[in-house]
Amino acid sequence: MTNLDYVAIAWFVLVWVGFSFVTNNHLPHGRVSLTTAMNQHRKRWIHVAARRDLRMIDTAIMAGLQNGTAFFASTTILAIGGCFALLGATEEVLRVADDLPIPLVADRALFELKVFGLIAIFAYSFFKFGWSYRLFNYSSILFGAIPMKDDLPDDCIELDAAANRAASLNILGGKHFNAGLRAIFLSIGYLGWFAGPWVLMGSTTLVILVLLRRQFFSNARSAIIKGTPLP
Repeated sequence: MTNLDYVAIAWFVLVWVGFSFVTNNHLPHGRVSLTTAMNQHRKRWIHVAARRDLRMIDTAIMAGLQNGTAFFASTTILAIGGCFALLGATEEVLRVADDLPIPLVADRALFELKVFGLIAIFAYSFFKFGWSYRLFNYSSILFGAIPMKDDLPDDCIELDAAANRAASLNILGGKHFNAGLRAIFLSIGYLGWFAGPWVLMGSTTLVILVLLRRQFFSNARSAIIKGTPLP
């Protein structure tokens, strides 16, 4: 690896960590991310559901969150398997790369190192999805433990406390799900490293710009942010 490769990897890690920070917190000028706004809606949903007499629709939503997380966890396992299959076909890949008009890595050791890096990204994503699935499961249990409103005193302190516990775990599950999804998105940028460090920096920057637009300047954010009370 050259010094430029180390710089490119440092840039990849830096923008990953930086993007994670700005999407989970307010920016200095106060602009709120789509993720932060959705967390408030998660909390509002749980509190509204706690006061419903029939909660079948809410349990269906919980099941949907778990099923979506399980799908992505299974997908990352398949991606890891594909990467190991790629390691077993290194020579064939390098022969194909030699025939391409764009310069790809031609060194076997460096190619395998890059594939192992891709495996590490997918493994990180799998653990995030796995933990998110467990947290959504815990959140479902806490949601089921929320007492009925009519069985409590009029002040509803116990009801709000139970709803807050379920909402906090649901928000935490969403945080880890977003972290796993973010890793999958950035794995697309990581693929640029196979064409060289400059391409890695360019593809990573492009992916981050797309994600920043979705988080801070998208129509989805504009639709959600209206009328949302934020901390």
